[in-house]
Amino acid sequence: MAMLEVKDINVYYGLIHALRDVSFEVNEGEVVALIGANGAGKTTTLHTITGLLPSKGGTVTFEGKDITKKPGHEIVRLGMSHVPEGRRVFSGLTVCENLKMGAYTRPKSEVESSLAEVYKRFPRLEERKNQPAGTLSGGEQQMLAMGRALMAKPRILLLDEPSMGLSPLFVGEVFKIIQEVSAAGTTVLLVEQNAKKALSISNRAYVLETGKIVKMGKASDLLNDDAIKKAYLGE
Repeated sequence: MAMLEVKDINVYYGLIHALRDVSFEVNEGEVVALIGANGAGKTTTLHTITGLLPSKGGTVTFEGKDITKKPGHEIVRLGMSHVPEGRRVFSGLTVCENLKMGAYTRPKSEVESSLAEVYKRFPRLEERKNQPAGTLSGGEQQMLAMGRALMAKPRILLLDEPSMGLSPLFVGEVFKIIQEVSAAGTTVLLVEQNAKKALSISNRAYVLETGKIVKMGKASDLLNDDAIKKAYLGE
């Protein structure tokens, strides 16, 4: 049984049919990439999985539980964390306060040990723990958004465009961290426009075009697929 199974979800924005019978699965321990052009429906897919958007039909199942109609805060409690596109840090709160916001589902007794783990993975956040989050660079804010999500001790981490707007140096750092998080036992669903980078660290991938899954397979196979190279890899 897949850890996360999305089956035939359909999402509308008014009269616009944004997702059309989208189905895919993520198995425990995998890094699965969802790639596609701007406007393909990648972010909408993540928002639907995590309870931020309703689906008209279809189901989302997480670890055998139907979560299709569950609100977002309950989904977090079940073991799923979402790192949103654009970071969405609380700019007026300090780095430490932002991280603690990510631990609201955890017992208070675990917060300090979780903070220590996040600081170990992101030493830069510890250096800046008393700074307002709004004063951080884009790359540092991305690390903060990832650290905040990890404070909830998720079994699956959903990442939406983690490399967007970052310098090449930070892009490399962020992808290295994703690999480390995966190696430590967290399953990852990665939405990313940098298809080459996403496929290079993923086990499998799905290609989304205008709200439909049009291709799927091993990430290594898609990296060498001529149509994918032309459409998404700039080759």
